[in-house]
Amino acid sequence: MVTVRGFLIRSRATLAVVLLLMALAPVAEAAVGREPGTVATAADWTAPLSTRGRWIVDADGDRFKLRSGNWHGASGTWNGSGSSDDDANHHAGENSGRMPLGLDRAPMAEIIAGFQEIGVNSIRLPFSNEMIRDSRPVTDDSVAANPSLRGRTPLQVYDVVVRELTAAGLAVILNNHTNTTRWCCGVDGNERWNASQSVATWENVWLFMARRYRDNQRVVGADLYNEVRRNVLDDPNWGLGGNHDWFAASQRVGDRILTEADPDLLIIVEGINWTGIPVDGLPHERPTLEPVRRLSHTLVDSGKLVYSAHFYDYTGPNHSGATGTGETSDPRYRDLSPAELTRVLDRQAFFVSAETNTHFTAPVWISEFGVGGRDETGQKQRAWFGNFVDHLIRTDADFAYWPLVGWHEDRKGNGWALLHWDAEGRRMGLYDGDDWRAAAWTRLIGAQGRTGPVAPVADWSMLSPDHGDFVQSRRIRALPDWDVGARKAVCPDGQRLLGLSHTGNRGLCSDVFPGPWGPAGGQVVVVDERYVEPGRDWASGYTKLQCPDGHFLTGYSVRGSAVSAALCAAAAVGRPGTSGRTVWFDRGDNRGSAAKGGDFAQGHYKGQCADDEYAAGIAYTSRVGSARTPDALYCRKPA
Repeated sequence: MVTVRGFLIRSRATLAVVLLLMALAPVAEAAVGREPGTVATAADWTAPLSTRGRWIVDADGDRFKLRSGNWHGASGTWNGSGSSDDDANHHAGENSGRMPLGLDRAPMAEIIAGFQEIGVNSIRLPFSNEMIRDSRPVTDDSVAANPSLRGRTPLQVYDVVVRELTAAGLAVILNNHTNTTRWCCGVDGNERWNASQSVATWENVWLFMARRYRDNQRVVGADLYNEVRRNVLDDPNWGLGGNHDWFAASQRVGDRILTEADPDLLIIVEGINWTGIPVDGLPHERPTLEPVRRLSHTLVDSGKLVYSAHFYDYTGPNHSGATGTGETSDPRYRDLSPAELTRVLDRQAFFVSAETNTHFTAPVWISEFGVGGRDETGQKQRAWFGNFVDHLIRTDADFAYWPLVGWHEDRKGNGWALLHWDAEGRRMGLYDGDDWRAAAWTRLIGAQGRTGPVAPVADWSMLSPDHGDFVQSRRIRALPDWDVGARKAVCPDGQRLLGLSHTGNRGLCSDVFPGPWGPAGGQVVVVDERYVEPGRDWASGYTKLQCPDGHFLTGYSVRGSAVSAALCAAAAVGRPGTSGRTVWFDRGDNRGSAAKGGDFAQGHYKGQCADDEYAAGIAYTSRVGSARTPDALYCRKPA
């Protein structure tokens, strides 16, 4: 038995499982708020939401900051052993009854009013895949304060919760928290999206949920999976391929949601929460969003991607959060000085929103953070919470406290929540005068961040056909396969190919230079030099795949590492000119002195046209010893 978050967690049979369970259980959830009098109303924002650079905006283009809280319970509170009917076998003794916590103790309207009272404008609403299929009605006792919910299944209760939250003007983010209905997060069959189910089942559940709430515009986001982490034997990875590849899985399901279910949803991707065995001397870390710098998502629809991360005081960049078995000598976040904490947080997550005009620039939503409440007397824990809130304010970050709702008896209980109800329905709130977190929360909710209109910005997008097709154009997806057997990469509609890597097959797209694609049917597949004009050999001795006049590069295909074909699209306005320059990158980077887009192929040579140019051709060589990889780009200015 070891102590995690103040509760005893039972060990597993083998040492490996013990280590991982102790390490990862605390990475889960723990216990939420806005200053009274600043209630968000339905008139404050217009759905749907999208992104512009690092900002989330509403349909009017105004900044919409996610001041969120987690209303947990529908993903399960059962600890995984003993009868699930016994409250003692649920986390902190709080039995959610397979639905959002607290419906046995307070009317739903009162709970939602409490959210608004403390300044929350959006709710992260976890669910489990098992809950979707659970046909057992909730018990009468579990909805004692909401008798109209009697006889309903957990999903039907979830429906009502979504309806009432959005009717109150709150935004709802659907969060696939677990495969099975139980408390997260250890070695529990919920480590990955496909830990206890097939990938196809996971994807189909997401399509089902997105379609289910498609007509409710205040359901604004799909938070794809919670705290992806190691199981007993294997780590998740980011872009290495296989069925543990979280980058590939989230990229695919995100595109499917947008193209097959609801194009209005934000697609929210959390970084990797844990890899390795938490033993001193063995590799182990919390990657969070660091892999995004080298490999970022490009969704089929620009302006829909949000990244997310979780932070708690007792965990650390290399600390699992365990106390006792599975604890390492690595520092926890609470052990870091304010300056050290800032550096680590920026490195692990906040760089994504801080660094503009890169392929990875996106809003970062801290979708879980929290700390013990009235009974938390630790100096380090309290200092960490204040320092973390300061960083959220300093970076004007979107956030979601964990959790909003908890139980109390005689003002004692789990303590992490910002709002608690006892068995008689008496509320203990953040602003009752005895919660030390109230000052920091008020400071956070009342912080002056960016408001009002956010001007459109250029999108920069990475193409990564590492393990298969990476066709991010809706238009091209609707057409037959244009290079059968090759791996194809195509920019999103409205963007142009501006950069390529010499090796590694990576590309960079952007809409930095305005001008839409031409009419449908204007794309051309180029496999030879037929469009190279006599007397204009821009790469002598090399094979040149050049677009016809009036076209620009929007994609390419490869076989292994070798160039196979170029895909060109007709330009509607700002047509490419008839003269250009050659950008060689076979022996070093050649991207200009102030190239935007970020390093889109780390460790590989890259070439890039200027912002005011179009890429109109790719050159490679088939000479002995060459792999037929891209060596040069042909860049043209508009006519």
